[in-house]
Amino acid sequence: MSIIIKLSTFLVEVRQEMRKVTWPNRQETFRYTVLVISVSIGVAIILGAFDAVFVRLLNIFIGA
Repeated sequence: MSIIIKLSTFLVEVRQEMRKVTWPNRQETFRYTVLVISVSIGVAIILGAFDAVFVRLLNIFIGA
């Protein structure tokens, strides 16, 4: 099987699969985007708090 036939078959299959996709509407996209940004900020705050606590603990133990 030549590379051209394989590529052609692949592209046909991709097109068929893309027709099956249920795309989110504008409102869902906005909602999911806000959710992802909110969770990312929340995780960043938690990790920042842990970092600050560990830095203070290390400063206490090291005596810096």
